[in-house]
Amino acid sequence: MLLPLLPLLLAAPVEAAPEQVREGAVALQARRAGKILPLPEIERRVLPTMKGAQYIGVDLEMPSGIYTLKFLRDGNVIWVDVDGRSGQIIGRTGN
Repeated sequence: MLLPLLPLLLAAPVEAAPEQVREGAVALQARRAGKILPLPEIERRVLPTMKGAQYIGVDLEMPSGIYTLKFLRDGNVIWVDVDGRSGQIIGRTGN
């Protein structure tokens, strides 16, 4: 049973891959420079359009600045692509 190992697993450090660290730094730099909108602003625009769906996460693709918000509704995953510069929804996949 894994339950006795849970404290050890939770205490183990998680290291990001070097490319993830680089992408994170590029995204932070773009945000600070005003090249992309902050995630809370993107969420403020998109979440109200996804009634009945559970928000499960987000990815930010750099250098394109495309946010992909992920939702779950009735067992189906929905991806909503948003232009990080303008905040406009540019694509949607799923039901």
